[in-house]
Amino acid sequence: MTAHDVIVIGGGIVGSAIARHLAGADLSVLLLEARDDIGDGTSKANTALLHTGFDATPGTLESRLVARGYHLLGEYAQQTGIPVERTGALLVAWTDDERDILPTLQDKAERNSYRACEIVGADEVYRRVPHLGPGALAGLTVAGESIICTWTTNLALAIDAVGRGAQLHRSTRVLDVAVGTDHTTLSTTRGEVSGRWIINAAGLGADHLDTAFGYRRFTVTPRRGELLVFDKLSRPLVPCIVLAVPSAVGKGVLISPTIYGNVMVGPTSEELSDRTATGTSEAGFDFLLAKGRALMPTLFDDEITASYAGLRAAIDHSDYLIELDADQRYVLVGGIRSTGLTAGMAIGEHVADLLTEAGLDTTPRSDLPPPPLMPNLGETGMRPYQDTSRIAADPEYGRIVCFCERVTAGEIRDSFQTPIPPVDFDGLRRRTRALNGRCQGFYCSAAIACELESRA
Repeated sequence: MTAHDVIVIGGGIVGSAIARHLAGADLSVLLLEARDDIGDGTSKANTALLHTGFDATPGTLESRLVARGYHLLGEYAQQTGIPVERTGALLVAWTDDERDILPTLQDKAERNSYRACEIVGADEVYRRVPHLGPGALAGLTVAGESIICTWTTNLALAIDAVGRGAQLHRSTRVLDVAVGTDHTTLSTTRGEVSGRWIINAAGLGADHLDTAFGYRRFTVTPRRGELLVFDKLSRPLVPCIVLAVPSAVGKGVLISPTIYGNVMVGPTSEELSDRTATGTSEAGFDFLLAKGRALMPTLFDDEITASYAGLRAAIDHSDYLIELDADQRYVLVGGIRSTGLTAGMAIGEHVADLLTEAGLDTTPRSDLPPPPLMPNLGETGMRPYQDTSRIAADPEYGRIVCFCERVTAGEIRDSFQTPIPPVDFDGLRRRTRALNGRCQGFYCSAAIACELESRA
């Protein structure tokens, strides 16, 4: 059995970013994902913000990597076509105590080297977001906050890793670890694989894998975040990301546009013991309805078309936990909160630096292929159904299959012709937006099922 130079465990955004970075060196890299598809865990269900890091704790590893990742991912999005909207954000103070905190938040942003925050009065708050509920006292602007497609980000990083030479094994769960003198053997649901270095980016399962290497340094507590998604007709009500002033119990509920033209409200924050509990709850709905109506009553006159929940891998540490064990040739990448979407590429860079210090040559090759050009899932760019020249060249781009999201047969076909094709409805949704609209697949699921079956 040939040993890979590096095995990365976890095909979310962070694991894919690490694999992409290391596959750019003269190294054999294997990316393992326990689920049937990459990005099918924590990475698929978050608030999808490209985050400046203005409110991170200054001096932490997280603050440094988020700030670096913000620029790296912003540039990468331009290269690959990952949709980004530079909407900006507004923190709204509703009480005297919250208003008094705004200067502290502005100072924190400056200590994080972000100097584009401005404290504004109530008149400016309502000028920027006229449909806010009554009672706002002041606000803090964050011009650089943006919305991004988390699905396309994860897929681009993984496709790029494969394009650079990495191998990807999906549906491959690690069952056991045997550390040898010069390599580690992983027993998986698809047999044994061997690697000289092992990178643990397993998200919700990172603590269990860490235990297999003899550690007891942290515990993952699944933290469920539920969100409500409003119809696209609501989008004009929310011109920017509306944030709550953070408190001791968390960052609170936000109202944000999405890259797909919707509006979302959330998340909740509920600590659980079940690492598979991604269902929504009546209590979560009640909480979001009460909070959301207070923030923007007019929004709740519109239709809620979907709801979803994601699990964040919360740990009992206040910072990212990224540590290298040279004796076992093992790197832990744990405690990566929702900011991991923004920080992922910087985490890949940081892990490569740690490996370099440990003696592994991570020098980039000179023959790297160009990054992949991703299909546009965002509403600000041209979609295939709008592109007359594209339709003239290939009529399949004019044949709409999912009418809610205007997804064409050509886009569905193309998703199966990539290095990482979908294997189920959810995977196709993340690649095309099909099934993601107002009817939630009621009208198009039969046609899409035929497309999946024909390519199985």
